[in-house]
Amino acid sequence: MEDMRISRGVPPLTLRPPTFAGRLHDARTATAVGRWLGAAIVVCFLTGVLSHYVQRPPDWLAGILPSRPSWGYRVTQGLHVASGIAAVPLLLAKLWAVYPKLFVWPALRSLRHALERLSVAVLVAAAVFQLGTGLLNTVQWYPWPFSFVPVHFAVAWLLLGALVLHIAVKYPQIRAHWGRRSPGTLELPAEDGPDRRSLLAGVAAAVGAVTLTTVGQSLTPLRRLDLLAPRHPDHGPQGLPVNRTAAAAHVSRSTVADWRLTVTGPRPYTLTLDQLAALPQHTVTLPIACVEGWSKSARWTGVRVRDLLERAGAPPGSALRVVSAERRGAYRVMEMGGGYTDDPLTLLALRLNGEVLSLDHGYPARIIAPNRPGVWQTKWVSGMEVM
Repeated sequence: MEDMRISRGVPPLTLRPPTFAGRLHDARTATAVGRWLGAAIVVCFLTGVLSHYVQRPPDWLAGILPSRPSWGYRVTQGLHVASGIAAVPLLLAKLWAVYPKLFVWPALRSLRHALERLSVAVLVAAAVFQLGTGLLNTVQWYPWPFSFVPVHFAVAWLLLGALVLHIAVKYPQIRAHWGRRSPGTLELPAEDGPDRRSLLAGVAAAVGAVTLTTVGQSLTPLRRLDLLAPRHPDHGPQGLPVNRTAAAAHVSRSTVADWRLTVTGPRPYTLTLDQLAALPQHTVTLPIACVEGWSKSARWTGVRVRDLLERAGAPPGSALRVVSAERRGAYRVMEMGGGYTDDPLTLLALRLNGEVLSLDHGYPARIIAPNRPGVWQTKWVSGMEVM
């Protein structure tokens, strides 16, 4: 067959790696983008670990989680989502700068080279997985068979480890190209400088654009620029967004028609809604801060949880288990430590922004506590148990 192709003037088929004539696919560009990307990943990792342990604390931590500052979770989770979104264009720019390296030939030159390429493959795969699944989580779309939270948490550690290994392996090149006049950069063509600055300016503009058009979901002074985020802090019943509606939780007016609050403790008791509303009421301003990245402050009115526990004979610092009237759901039962139950800002709320709670916001009563994820601000509360 090859002889026939040659006799007809057709060159024989050969496998050659592709060539790249474009400029800026170099270590200088990769380092410049990589330091921005590394900073975004570190911020995203640290705030993500904090969010995980606040949302799913181990037994040794559950009782000592602090309730102050009241806005703490709002800030850290907002930073987590914002840094993750900012990392998306940075990752794309980084991959653009280095992708010719994927076609280096021969593919594996030595055992060290093979291990280096394997570490890069793990780093890229983990980064793409984390940012992709994280973005889908912000819109509450889960097209996969696994549980998002534990897998996302585990892969975050894999990503951090791969990043540390990559930096260690590439440290000589990173050091050589880190500064504007670093040694080792003299071999780069001087005429590439303006183009590189233009590329980096474009990447910075892309990062700024996606950040400004999404961060308003948690940084409410910028909410008018909130064009691309899946939630707007002003859109929702009673001026507050809702993630899990009453219909999704299978809670209806008939479900809570004969509602009673049952408090179990040394002196157990039961209250009707009218009896609960007759107790001393307190108003606090606290944010709802959800793991998807949106948050907004609101005025909540209700009975202090510590007053309800005191009435049940519970000593100060008692932990509490709260049960929702919804039939099913991963967050139907919630527990909080004494740091939250003792805080005067922690309420069993009956009103939102001066109005009776809507059914979607947890009518007839819901928990609102400082420095807590929104998933643990339990709605449709039917029972409280002193632990």
